[in-house]
Amino acid sequence: MKKYICVVCGWIYDPKEGDPDGGIAPGTAFEDIPEDWTCPLCGVGKEDFELYVEEVATKKEVKQTPEQKSERKGLAYNEIVENVFAVGAQDWDRKLFDELIPLPDGTSYNAYLIKASEKTVLIDSVEPAKADDLLEHLMDLDIENIDYIVSNHAEQDHSGSIPLVLDMFPDAKVVTNPKCKKYLIDLLELEEDVFITVEDGEKLSLGNKTLEFIYTPWVHWPETMSTYLEEDKILFSCDFFGSHRATSRLFVVDEHKIVDDAKRYYAEIMMPFRNHIKKNIEKVEKREIKFIAPSHGPVYNRPALIIDAYKDWISPRVENKILIPYVSMHESTALLVDYLVKRFTEAGIHVIPFNLPKTDIGQLSIELVDAATVIFGSPVVLGGAHPQAVYAAYLANMLRPKVRYVSFVGSHGWGGKMVSQFQSILSDVKAEIIDPVFVRGIPKEENLDEIDAFVDKIIELHHNL
Repeated sequence: MKKYICVVCGWIYDPKEGDPDGGIAPGTAFEDIPEDWTCPLCGVGKEDFELYVEEVATKKEVKQTPEQKSERKGLAYNEIVENVFAVGAQDWDRKLFDELIPLPDGTSYNAYLIKASEKTVLIDSVEPAKADDLLEHLMDLDIENIDYIVSNHAEQDHSGSIPLVLDMFPDAKVVTNPKCKKYLIDLLELEEDVFITVEDGEKLSLGNKTLEFIYTPWVHWPETMSTYLEEDKILFSCDFFGSHRATSRLFVVDEHKIVDDAKRYYAEIMMPFRNHIKKNIEKVEKREIKFIAPSHGPVYNRPALIIDAYKDWISPRVENKILIPYVSMHESTALLVDYLVKRFTEAGIHVIPFNLPKTDIGQLSIELVDAATVIFGSPVVLGGAHPQAVYAAYLANMLRPKVRYVSFVGSHGWGGKMVSQFQSILSDVKAEIIDPVFVRGIPKEENLDEIDAFVDKIIELHHNL
């Protein structure tokens, strides 16, 4: 079988080896690779490959534009463009972030090094537990001096290793905004004299490269900023546009998977700040962006992928989708939920039940991004809602999704104040409350009229979305 070469980066597809990480088994002919497959090194599609003739390979240059040549030829595995390196750490085994967020794909703590003609700059650092990885990468690059450490965000998974970098490079200055400086002093006990503060839009010359600092507050802390490398058109966006994903690939390859990971990330920390995000997208889009290098996940070499996804997530648009997070102790509430799922499905509405004791709470958060309706289900426990349902409602209130309608269903034995409890918890969710349905014990024939009226009301609302 014949080999093919990427005309952009020079990576060679060998059918004997395939591309297992990209889902292509060894022994697969190039012609049989799915059309949506992309180069594992630079992310271009099949159309940018041509037949590789080994006999003349040493005499033949890969067909590249001058711009592509300057950026790709001879680059190291961790080099975004010439002299701009990813030097962060992969955390393959981490399963929970902030003691809250499930991480099915691990995560990364990204830091970047810029070697310019006059200055060397480190953009952010890593989680302290992974500091050795960062320092090792700097040593692998034979870095003898760092002039500036840019801190885009004070949270410790980005800033926590700065003291260790300063120990290694004591002449370095920490470049950040005044608010972030205050947080870094509080969190890391850094001394005042190590800082250089910058204002929104201020630029810093590195010789043949220039940094511009862009304030992007509330993505997701008030002091967050992004850093733009003018000459190479790279936006170092910190948490903005990030995804919790550990990967050995520098660039985004499996776009659908990365968007899913980024949606989970957005849902769990960005969603409450939609209005701020809209303004910040408008702000960064004033620059020409060729790469987005976030603090978590791979580098976007097609920035429109994540920018367009964010624009959709922050828009008023909701999907014809109903979420039912519920808990059932003696199957009464589960039977009610099963009936609702059946009726909504028959009406052509996408409905997703979440059995809370078994649910990945991150998946519920993802679906909250664009759901039209959420119905919480719970039995009455000692006069109130089950703690699992309370937790789900509390989380939804924290995330403040753009849902249009909210309601509650459940069962009780001798009464309770569950509805008022839910309404109080969901005070920050600006949705219409649909009159709830509660039954005594298991759902019975005598309850069907009330349940069907509840279902019909929601179906009607969804038909008018």
